[in-house]
Amino acid sequence: MEETFKIDTVAFKNAGLALKAIDHGVRKRILRLLEEETRLKVTDIHVKLRLDQSIASQHLGLLRRANVVSTERGGRSIWYSLNRDRINEIASFANDMTRDQQMTN
Repeated sequence: MEETFKIDTVAFKNAGLALKAIDHGVRKRILRLLEEETRLKVTDIHVKLRLDQSIASQHLGLLRRANVVSTERGGRSIWYSLNRDRINEIASFANDMTRDQQMTN
């Protein structure tokens, strides 16, 4: 009997967009920094990584749209932190896809 393989195309597309957003040198550095520091403002990030503030903001915007980082407004400041739930979802999805691929080989 042939096993039916169903793909959740929405989950696949969302995971792909998030992985694409993460797969960039500067964004990886931002994510590592947020992992170490927990919560930072864009000013902190651009100073620590020695980036122009506009460049740091652009990369944070991409990560935010991919739902990999979360924001919290405090007065005039915006604090960035890792969206650990989303990162865990992406990792779980990738692990499931890898396991499914290994099972079919």
